[in-house]
Amino acid sequence: MSSTRTAIVLGGSGSVGTALLHELFHSDAFSTIVSVSRRSLPDAVALARATGRRLLEVLVPEMQPDPLAAATAEAARNAASEPVGFSVLGIGAGTAKLTIEEHRAVDVALNEAFARGLRDSGTVRHLAFMSSVGADPAASASRGGAAGTPRYLRVKGESEDAVRASGPAIVSVFRPSMIIGSQHTPWLLEKVLPLVSFATPARFRSIRTEQIAKAMVAAATHQPAVRATYHYPEMMALIAEHRRDA
Repeated sequence: MSSTRTAIVLGGSGSVGTALLHELFHSDAFSTIVSVSRRSLPDAVALARATGRRLLEVLVPEMQPDPLAAATAEAARNAASEPVGFSVLGIGAGTAKLTIEEHRAVDVALNEAFARGLRDSGTVRHLAFMSSVGADPAASASRGGAAGTPRYLRVKGESEDAVRASGPAIVSVFRPSMIIGSQHTPWLLEKVLPLVSFATPARFRSIRTEQIAKAMVAAATHQPAVRATYHYPEMMALIAEHRRDA
């Protein structure tokens, strides 16, 4: 496949973001990767040098909704090839220590701004967005804030709604469960979860950072015609289909 697209990435500094950048830099479907972040990402710079791909870093030191939306829209308008959006931005560990408004300020407000910037550019048709299994905007807002709790899932559900409402025509939502390879996943769980996957309902099975990245890139490469939500089984199917077509 010829290199004809530009990937615009938000959240490239995290564990899944690092895996996503690695996958994009090694994908023949993308000739240019645009990283939107507060500061330069050394890993992305190294990947660009190693692969010979073009990296553009759009720095938004004041990571607030309006500056982020404006920088995103400008990056998309200036893309040399068809732009596709990717967001894996979200607070990892520590959400239990935050108020719900502090959590929303990142997961909802910044993702909404990124999606809005992509839409307002007039050039982006598709956004691949990572959320969480169980995301539900109607979940209780009063019961804790740690990952997997009702309040956490409410914020994730609100972020999905905001991105779908403000984003480009096609939004692909990826809902992983426990993420293996994340810096926020306890090492003991990383050892135990794969051993009990046979007894775990399919959508709640643990998934590796690189598998999420591969699924997101596979969806973007095949240019989905409709909005969809992907849990573990659908992400594995995307990866398998992409391998067959490669």
